[in-house]
Amino acid sequence: MVKVDEGDPKYGPLEAPYTKLYSFGTSNGKKIFILLRLLGKEDYFYRPMDMEVEMEQKQSWFIKLNPNGRFPVLSEVDSNGKQIILHETGVISQWIADKYDVERKYSYNHDDPLWWEQSQWLTFQVASHSPIQGQTHHFQSFSDVDDEYGKKRFQDELKRIYDVYEKRLTINNGWLVGDHLNIADINAFPWVSRCEFAKISLDEFPILKKWHDKIAAIPEVQEAMLI
Repeated sequence: MVKVDEGDPKYGPLEAPYTKLYSFGTSNGKKIFILLRLLGKEDYFYRPMDMEVEMEQKQSWFIKLNPNGRFPVLSEVDSNGKQIILHETGVISQWIADKYDVERKYSYNHDDPLWWEQSQWLTFQVASHSPIQGQTHHFQSFSDVDDEYGKKRFQDELKRIYDVYEKRLTINNGWLVGDHLNIADINAFPWVSRCEFAKISLDEFPILKKWHDKIAAIPEVQEAMLI
């Protein structure tokens, strides 16, 4: 029996092999919950993070897992105790897809020409969309300072990003990549679903709204969004 100690002060060492997900119900956290639920992978250890009171993501034990002090973090340990720790949702999504989406229902093989489109839109989401929407949420809904410049700057940029999605979905039959739900869509969805915190209505983007609504109707997505 091999046990691996990741420094977790609440749950201690786990017996290998295992998959452990450090996360919470944020937009980034829900990306991974949705993907795992769609793939029917339930045999993972979910480690909920206290991000408000204890600020666990900033504690020294967690910084060793992710120096950036953010979640989700995925820890994969094989039967010999060999471990790989991943942070950043785009990388985690790709890892899960490569390892567990064996039928390629929501992803493409690396030798498929669509893999590059998948990587492109996944990168656009994590590098352009998420950071800007996070800042928009801050200035529009959570900041103690009424900063009109910050509100307008980030909201305008988020609307531009939504328009990029609008145009892409229009020319690509309603999906970001290929002809069905993909990990790029899965990464974008939880953020778009919280557009009210950005004070943006999806009625301004009818194709994006249609895309959102059809993903929101998927039972596994509904279940994951409640975590």
